[in-house]
Amino acid sequence: MTKISVGLIGCGKICSHYIECVEKFDHLQIVACGDINPQASRETAREYDIPKIYSVEELLDDPAIDIVLNLTTPAAHAEVSKNALLKGKHVYGEKPLALNRDDGRELLELAEQKNLRIGCAPDTFLGSGLQTCRQLIDDGAIGKPHAATAFMATAGVESWHPNPFFYYQKGGGPLFDMGPYYLTALAFLLGPAKRVTAISQISMPERVATCEEHYGARIQVETPTHYSGMVEYECGVLVTSVFTFDAIGRTTHPNIEIYGGEGTLVCPNPNKFDDPVLLKTTEDEEWREIEHTHNHYSKRGIGLADMAWSIHENRPHRASGQLGFHVLDIMQGFDESSQNRKPREIESTCQKPDPLPPEYSDEDWLILKPEPELEPENKADINVVEKT
Repeated sequence: MTKISVGLIGCGKICSHYIECVEKFDHLQIVACGDINPQASRETAREYDIPKIYSVEELLDDPAIDIVLNLTTPAAHAEVSKNALLKGKHVYGEKPLALNRDDGRELLELAEQKNLRIGCAPDTFLGSGLQTCRQLIDDGAIGKPHAATAFMATAGVESWHPNPFFYYQKGGGPLFDMGPYYLTALAFLLGPAKRVTAISQISMPERVATCEEHYGARIQVETPTHYSGMVEYECGVLVTSVFTFDAIGRTTHPNIEIYGGEGTLVCPNPNKFDDPVLLKTTEDEEWREIEHTHNHYSKRGIGLADMAWSIHENRPHRASGQLGFHVLDIMQGFDESSQNRKPREIESTCQKPDPLPPEYSDEDWLILKPEPELEPENKADINVVEKT
């Protein structure tokens, strides 16, 4: 298979994780990088030996680039992805897909019109931890799931992040920053959601940065920093959720806990790939740590690798734009429900991503062996290889 060429836009903190991951795969290569800050592009290219340094416009105009890897800040996600699609390139981007469902829907429609793929992080659900949880649920280890909890509680990012300001603007906050990990994991484990009921608040209108880069700077908070909500899933599971930047220290509550008729499953942190999985069934006296059913390479960027191979095989990719849009729809539903003080119906849906075969080893995952071709179920997210 000919290597698929990737152009990276956005040379910030997260890009190193993707670059190091792409280097592990035989079918991918990053051939160019670009950023609105030329110095960031130069430093990234020099550190990782990337051949071409471009402006954003030059990168989008290069016909040799097949996929644009969009690692810009959330406010720029939709615009950069749209421009890439208009230039005839597939797109894989960081979460969220966009800041609102109108922009997200436009991206899916444009991808369909252009017969192009669009993928969206997070891809942590492809890690061995959550893949093991899916295997346990599918095998009936806890019986029929009926309820769950999802808790994300930290003290915010101003003490450690070198650029904490955008986390407290529209498109940031605990929901849009961390919510995608939890809501994507739940969609992978349980399927699509149908309704959300939520409340939210801005607990402190101003915060003070204590990170080295901006120590003492005042941060004006423009987005809620605490959300509490209930998400109802089409499968009948009710999920109680909390997303907050208002905790002192991290929560000791399990990040995701799923309750079934015959057992309870404690899922790993959905922001990680291979944390432990705990299970207690009606036959167990104590909690058991479950050996992972999967043993493959798990780092940020495997969703991009899966999408690239799926283009070659003309099959659905797992970290899809459709999945990213459904998560975005749920998150906007949180905001609308909390503002209107009433439930919000979720109008979108998504195909429950296929699990990875448990027999994948590191060697198999690095090369990504072909899988049987599947019949498309959603044309907008399962496009042909050729670009227009």
